[in-house]
Amino acid sequence: MPQHVVIIGAVALGPKAACRFKRLEPDSTVTMIDQEKMISYGGCGIPYFLSGDVSDPAQLRATSFNMLRDEKFFDKAKYVRVMTGAKAVSIDRKHQSVLVRNLETQEEETLHYDKLVIATGSIPNLLSVPGSDLPGIFTVSNMEDAIHIREQVAGGKVGNAVVIGAGAIGLEVAEALADLWGIETSVVEIRDQVLPGIVSPIMARMAQHHMEENGISFHLSEQVQEITGRDRVTGVRTDRRSIDADLVIMAAGVKPNSALAASAGLEISPRGTIVVNEKMQTSDPLIYAGGDCVEVQNLVTGRPAYYPLGSMANRQGRVIGTNLAGGDARFEGAVGSFIIKLFDISVASAGLSIASAEQEGFQAASGFMAQLDHAHFYPEKDIMYLELVVDKKSGRVLGIQGLGNRTEGMMARVSAVATTLKYRPTVADISNMEVPYSPPFSSAMDVLNALGNTMENILAGKNRVMDADQFAEWWENREDGKTFFLDCRGWGNAEPFVKKFPDHWKSIPQDELLDRIHEVPGDKRIVLICNTGVRSYEAQILLDHVGIRDTYNLQGGMAAVKKWGLDLL
Repeated sequence: MPQHVVIIGAVALGPKAACRFKRLEPDSTVTMIDQEKMISYGGCGIPYFLSGDVSDPAQLRATSFNMLRDEKFFDKAKYVRVMTGAKAVSIDRKHQSVLVRNLETQEEETLHYDKLVIATGSIPNLLSVPGSDLPGIFTVSNMEDAIHIREQVAGGKVGNAVVIGAGAIGLEVAEALADLWGIETSVVEIRDQVLPGIVSPIMARMAQHHMEENGISFHLSEQVQEITGRDRVTGVRTDRRSIDADLVIMAAGVKPNSALAASAGLEISPRGTIVVNEKMQTSDPLIYAGGDCVEVQNLVTGRPAYYPLGSMANRQGRVIGTNLAGGDARFEGAVGSFIIKLFDISVASAGLSIASAEQEGFQAASGFMAQLDHAHFYPEKDIMYLELVVDKKSGRVLGIQGLGNRTEGMMARVSAVATTLKYRPTVADISNMEVPYSPPFSSAMDVLNALGNTMENILAGKNRVMDADQFAEWWENREDGKTFFLDCRGWGNAEPFVKKFPDHWKSIPQDELLDRIHEVPGDKRIVLICNTGVRSYEAQILLDHVGIRDTYNLQGGMAAVKKWGLDLL
């Protein structure tokens, strides 16, 4: 029997659910409403519109065959009625109706539904500080904001910009402003690292250093206290400094837009999200919800989690569309896969970081690997940095993070692990993971396998490691005489360091170590150094064999130290 389905929200999930349902039930009717004029756009592409990589906003609203996804498109090509500039005021569950207000005329009408979909998305977090209502302050939550920002930047009105928030959106916007437009850009973050809660401090510092090399300034562990200006924003004052700004972007995260659902009496979680089951049904079985306004199960922890991601909204939309037509599709949850472009590198993650794993109650450990992404003899290659997070007791893999160039290699490695996380893989599974091999694409022992091997050795106590940040701390305090820095590389690599720091940097190549063991002190802690951490691990094994155990293998070697931002020469 034909149905009338009403969908509130027409950006990502709404259109996907509408189109899927209409393909399954062509005789049914769909009405999709949205309070904005621009609908069905790729919100994740907004930073690339700001940067100029996407020249026309219409490109974010076009299909792959260049049809504009507007009201006419949905009416004529998808047979879906769309009402833009229309706000859902209230939901009457008893009478299965939605009160809708035309925002231009203020006229109201009641839409009756057989089933309802709530796709109201998220709302940007706004700072409640003096001056937060000044002209020149924006979020990047919708296309209209993005167009206004682009107009001001392109019009030459912006020389200095401040981005508040160093999450994914904040970093993408900072890159966009600095890269193409040459705007002096600063990022202010209340936490002590970029991408907080997503990647480890080591990966975060590497990403930050790369952006600093491209002209962006960072002010971490600082709280915004005021946005200054009279007729327009002129600066940002934190608890430590004042920063000039002609433009301020608030990118301090988002929260679920669930007020409409709450007022209708639907179950809302303590986080403020709409509670749904695996079929994406709310506490009212006639009402579905998905996208940025709901929470789903974290497939690593088994607990509810919030993932405001466009890709997830689209997948949930298909599940909802199927179930609207009487199907039994399920969305079991997610592990939070993530990837971002920062100038000419990529940063990716899936599952838990070391910090989030500890917060979830795991006894977590991490292993770090720096290795070439292709065979060492292949002419085109680059170092890839990967970190694996595991549970110490069971060896279960909890997450993976990576940083490397902008080729698809980083996405491939992180995706390979991401798809296994719901099956509770162990370190051994990563060590023996089958990765397609050909020199232009990978190594015979791929970096993923090497990462698993490294983690096995760490858990077994055979590889006692230190990170770049600890190395930097010990190096800064080298005059205390407690640490012996042993370079296990060949003389050609070690020579500049030995000559610059003759009292602190010792060169004994790994293949000469046994013959020169008398040169290694037995009364100091020893930092073992090579290019990526492999030869230094071999040196650690040898030193263990002769009874010298107060040793620390520098994870990722000098490649990691340099990427981290410590330039010793």
